[in-house]
Amino acid sequence: MMKLLGLIGNPVSHSQSPRIFREFFQEENRNDFTYGLFPLNNISELPEWIMKHPNLVGFNVTIPFKKQIIPYLNQLHPDAQKTGAVNTVKVLRETNSVRLIGFNTDIFGFQKSLLETFPILPSHALILGTGGASEAVATSLKNIGIVFQKVSRNEEGYLKYSDLHKNLLESHKLIIQTTPLGMHPNESEIPDIPYEFIGPDHCCMDLIYSPAETVFLKTCKAQGALITNGLKMLQYQAEAAWEIFKDESTFPVE
Repeated sequence: MMKLLGLIGNPVSHSQSPRIFREFFQEENRNDFTYGLFPLNNISELPEWIMKHPNLVGFNVTIPFKKQIIPYLNQLHPDAQKTGAVNTVKVLRETNSVRLIGFNTDIFGFQKSLLETFPILPSHALILGTGGASEAVATSLKNIGIVFQKVSRNEEGYLKYSDLHKNLLESHKLIIQTTPLGMHPNESEIPDIPYEFIGPDHCCMDLIYSPAETVFLKTCKAQGALITNGLKMLQYQAEAAWEIFKDESTFPVE
């Protein structure tokens, strides 16, 4: 039976994941795998979706389900526990049950892409957004030793966009955009930050990769900043996820 992998989220039609995984399958001559896109309206649809696909062996998770999926999982890898977010799920089928194990490969993907793209990193960062992707970014920055603050439109305990004044932008020269603003179909949307205080010393990354240059990145580039999108991160987190999916062990989680 063909082994099914896939991506759940909403939206998913823009995703490059099927292309990336097809390349993995071809490189390793794994004709026993296929990869599909599965838009879910609500995470409560997950159990029924899994039941409908008896050949499902693993799947990736994107916006808006990276945090919402956790109550549906049987086990979490330590990285997923640390971040409180999951982007990769291994499906283990036992005699009369299905066991779901959650991983976070975004940490590896983000960290590798960041260090490759910006060899000299600023010491202080702003993370725009507080969703599941922001948790992997925060964990990665802690690993690297970068001091950061998160910015939220409405969550308590974080900086507000109205707090982003000149001094803050000038002292936090790494800016990571983790929200859906600027992603298809809302390409014209942009985080509300004072872009006039961004300059050539800033490194700006948008986790969105479709479009390749969001309005956020274009605006930062116009101010002289170094920019990058999330395509390398996607590639690297997918490489880590593929290692998990094709490993047929039972993944004991400490």
